[in-house]
Amino acid sequence: MQHIIWADRGQQVAVETADNPPTGARFLGAARLGGVQMGSQQFCIALQVRGSAWVEAREGRFRLRQGDWIALEKDSRPLLQTDRDGLCIALAVDADVLAAMGRFADCTLYAGRGRVDRRDRRTALRLWREAAERMEEGDSDAVAALRPLLLHLASVQGELGERVARCPGRSRSRKRQVFGRLQRARLYMEGNCDRVVRIGELAELTSFSSWYFSKTFQSLYDESPQAAAARMRLENAARLLHDSDLMIGEVAAASGFDNCCSFARAFRARFGMSATRYRAGGRHAHVHRGSGERASTDSAKTAGGGRKAMARSGT
Repeated sequence: MQHIIWADRGQQVAVETADNPPTGARFLGAARLGGVQMGSQQFCIALQVRGSAWVEAREGRFRLRQGDWIALEKDSRPLLQTDRDGLCIALAVDADVLAAMGRFADCTLYAGRGRVDRRDRRTALRLWREAAERMEEGDSDAVAALRPLLLHLASVQGELGERVARCPGRSRSRKRQVFGRLQRARLYMEGNCDRVVRIGELAELTSFSSWYFSKTFQSLYDESPQAAAARMRLENAARLLHDSDLMIGEVAAASGFDNCCSFARAFRARFGMSATRYRAGGRHAHVHRGSGERASTDSAKTAGGGRKAMARSGT
């Protein structure tokens, strides 16, 4: 089985084919307009080494910039597309590998997003290369070859794992299951921040009732699903104001607001200034999703707290 899948200079590669179903672990890379369609039976985690990339998955559409990482559940089928200067590496593993990781170190990987600093990014790239070389050379113990990389990725997600204890459940495995589902719901909200996401969609995605989902989400993240979704839409609007030349009305529409008046009120309440003023000179207040060193979990902020740039974040 081919363990390394690489797409470079505009190549488009599909990991999963009828003759080559993915099992075990795959090392994926895309650079300089390369694109990779990942499989449907493996958990995937991707790290943007340089440049930027886009990820389209069941949870929505995401932009990755240098230092960003994203982890997606096994049925997400993400499509990774880099820009002309982009370099993105990814690891796709099946349930057996994650189970073996849990038995060895009592940890696992979760769906979510975040950032790593330069040092951790370089470490991840080195460990990724070393593990890929061992697998290509025919190392009979796949888990041992992957262990340093998996443990490093788990440490990057460390503050996500700390939230597991707050999830309902009588066993640690049940708590992890609940947390994984809620993390996926948060990703879904962020990946669809161009529209209003309904509670029913999130409940269906997590296989929870609407009541149980809302209650558990609130207790875990200290904000309601509605508040989290509204915050993410406004942060998306701030990014568009910062990075694009779209008109204010177009930014509002691209962030799921029906009219400019409701957008203007919500934006001012969140950032303490109008969208026009923000674009003209208040961009220092821009809250970049996932900004920070290493991965941590960003929680809800009040309107005043929304002006604070988070130094460490992850979802």
